[in-house]
Amino acid sequence: MFARSTTVRGDPAAIDAAVSYVRDEVLPAVEPMAGCVGLSLLTNHRNGRCVLTSAWADEEALQASAEGTRGFRARFGELLDAVPMVATWEIAVMHRLRPAGDGACCRVVRGALHEPAAMDDVLGTVRTSLLPRLEELPGFCSVSFLVDRISGRTTTTVTYSDRAAMARAVDPGGALREEFSRASRTTVQEVSEYALSVAHLRVPETV
Repeated sequence: MFARSTTVRGDPAAIDAAVSYVRDEVLPAVEPMAGCVGLSLLTNHRNGRCVLTSAWADEEALQASAEGTRGFRARFGELLDAVPMVATWEIAVMHRLRPAGDGACCRVVRGALHEPAAMDDVLGTVRTSLLPRLEELPGFCSVSFLVDRISGRTTTTVTYSDRAAMARAVDPGGALREEFSRASRTTVQEVSEYALSVAHLRVPETV
């Protein structure tokens, strides 16, 4: 499974219009594309940062969709008055404990492995050691672990039932993050928070 993320830091006042655009125009057009397994949109109304992610059944579908989705990415950036930054990923881990409902929020951790060649070992640790402990966090709904095997970059998205639950998970989640980063020799580059404004991913469980 693969994903394409489009990240912008734009005008916070334009986020509601961007959400409507994704729901009303992007989602109905992209989902029928061959190999598409859904789409999500994360938004932060305080700093204007948004992450639009589409998921694809395989790398061939990801590449084939590039041209057909280009115009939507450009329009998304125009609405937010920002230049889109596009990245592609392998969806290495996807695990859901419960569905994310209205009001769900996400904490996103971006990192980089010191030794990209050790990615398989790190993924093994995620599946056997990290996932059971994530399930214990307050309001935990799901987690995805996206990777770029060549560069060693990783993006971990943990979804919580609501903002209050995400706030309660700050301390235990932070301690778990530090422990995992030491064990996996990963540098945490950024931790950010978002509202889950569009949740329409159908990526199957990988564990």
